[in-house]
Amino acid sequence: MAHLGSGRTRALTLPVGLALTASLGFLPTGTASAAPVRDVPPAAVATDGPKLSYVVNTHGGPGTVKQVRKAIERAGGTVVIAYDRIGVIVAHSQNPEFAQAIRRAKGVDSAGATRTNPIVPQATKDIGVDQPLTAEQGRTAAAQATAAQDPLEPLQWDLAAIKADKAHEKSLGSSKVTVAVIDTGVDDTHPDLAANFDRSGSANCVSGAPDTTEGAWRPAAGESDHGTHVAGTIAAAKNGIGVTGVAPGVKVSGIKVGNPNGFFYTEAVVCGFMWAAEHGADVTNNSYYTDPWMYNCKNDPDQGALVEAVARATRYAESKGTVNVAAAGNSAEDLAADTIEDSTSPNDTTPVTRTVDPRQCLDIPTMLPGVVTVSATGAKGLKASYSNYGNGVIDVAAPGGDSTVYQTPAPPATSGLILSTLPGGKYGYKAGTSMASPHVAGVVALIKSKHPHASAAAVKALLTLEADATACGDPYDINGDGTVDAVCEGGKNRNGFYGAGVVDALDAVRW
Repeated sequence: MAHLGSGRTRALTLPVGLALTASLGFLPTGTASAAPVRDVPPAAVATDGPKLSYVVNTHGGPGTVKQVRKAIERAGGTVVIAYDRIGVIVAHSQNPEFAQAIRRAKGVDSAGATRTNPIVPQATKDIGVDQPLTAEQGRTAAAQATAAQDPLEPLQWDLAAIKADKAHEKSLGSSKVTVAVIDTGVDDTHPDLAANFDRSGSANCVSGAPDTTEGAWRPAAGESDHGTHVAGTIAAAKNGIGVTGVAPGVKVSGIKVGNPNGFFYTEAVVCGFMWAAEHGADVTNNSYYTDPWMYNCKNDPDQGALVEAVARATRYAESKGTVNVAAAGNSAEDLAADTIEDSTSPNDTTPVTRTVDPRQCLDIPTMLPGVVTVSATGAKGLKASYSNYGNGVIDVAAPGGDSTVYQTPAPPATSGLILSTLPGGKYGYKAGTSMASPHVAGVVALIKSKHPHASAAAVKALLTLEADATACGDPYDINGDGTVDAVCEGGKNRNGFYGAGVVDALDAVRW
C-alpha cells in the first residue's frame, strides 16, 4: 500500500479501548522535590560508562523515596528530581551497573535507563509532509472568507468535518479551561496563540525537572514546529487573523518535552504529566511516543520501568481531573493483530527487528489505560491512508489529513492536509494522527467548558456518546488499485477504523 510522506511511522494499540475510570494504583502522598545530591559517588563504584538518565520507581510513601535517594547516591547516581506523589525518581549515572545495583535496593519496584545513545529525532506522530502556506493561498482564502470567519478559515475543511464551525456560533469555549500541549514547545508569541496562552501553566520539562525560565517552553531556532502546529489546531484565537482553533476561547499551555534532537524521553514525559496535573490542566494532548522504544515490553527490566513511570504519571493526572488524549500512530497497522513487527527500536542507536505482542509491549503514553486513543480521517471522512486502526483499540476519530490523491477536500479548500500555526507568526500544513489528536483535545475542552465540574471519566463518556457513529463502509481500497488495504471490523457504533465515531464539536457545546 502506498503511504503518504516519508517520515517515521508509528504502531500502537490499546487492547481494552477507552477506560472510563483509571485505577489510581500507587499514588503516595507528598510533594515533588528537585534537590540534587552531590555528584561524587563512592570510590568503589565505577564511573567510566556513558552518562545516562534513569527512572527509579519506588513503593511506599515519601519516607521510602528518601531512603531510595540515598541508595541512588551509593550506587553512583545523582538525583535530578523526585516525584514523591507517584514514587518516581529521575537520576543520572555513569556507573555501567547502576540499573542492576539500584534494582536490588530496598524500596525499589523497578528501574531502567531512559535512553541508549541519542542520534536523530524520530518521535512525533506527524508523517513528515510539512507544507508552508503560500502568500497567494492566503490571499485567495481571505477573499472567500465570510464575516464570521478568520481569513484562512475557508482552507480549514477539518473544522466543518467535526462541526466546529457550527459549534462556534454557540460557544468558543471557556477561558477557564486549559489544554496542556505536551510536545516540542509552543511559540506563544504567535499572534493567533498569544491571547489564549497560559504562561503560568507552561514549562520546559526536557531534563525531567520543570524549568519555568521565561520562554523556556518555546521551540528554539531550528527545533521542531510540531507543538506550535498542534496548539493552533486546539485554540488558535478567533480574532480576525489567520486560522481558527477547534476551541478558540480556551487556554493552551506549552509543556516542552522534546529535546533539541527531537527525542521525547521518559523523564521529560513524566515531568510533563505531573506539571500539567499540578497546574490545573483540564486536558493534555500527546502527539508523540516516548523514545527510544516504539513498544516497551513489560518483561524487559529497562522498558518495563519506563512503562510503570509514565503510567503512574498519567494515572496521577487523571486523578486530578485531567483527560489525556493521544495519537494512534501512522503505520497503517491493524492494532488488534496478535503480533506486530517493530524494526525501528531503539531509535537512538541501532534498531533491531523484533516481533512484539502489543498486549505486553506498550507504546507509551498512548497504550496506557484511560488515555483516549485517536485515529485520523481525511477530507472525505475515510480513515486516513496512514492511520493505525484496530477494533477495540481506537476510541474516537478526527481529521488528521491525507493526500489529495486519496481524499480531496471540497472547495475552497485546496489541500487535504491540516492547516495551523507555525513559529514566527507563520502558517502551514501537516498531516498525521499528530494532527487528529488535537482536534479531539479541542472537543474535550469544549465539553469541559460546558460541564466545568464533570470528572475526567464523565468527560470521556460524553466524548464517546456525542461522537458521530461511522460505519466501516465499503471495502477499504484507498488507492483504488483493486486490493483491499485494510479490513475494518465491528459495527457502526464501534469499529476498528473510527472507534465510537468522529468527534462532534457541536454536540459538545449543546449537550
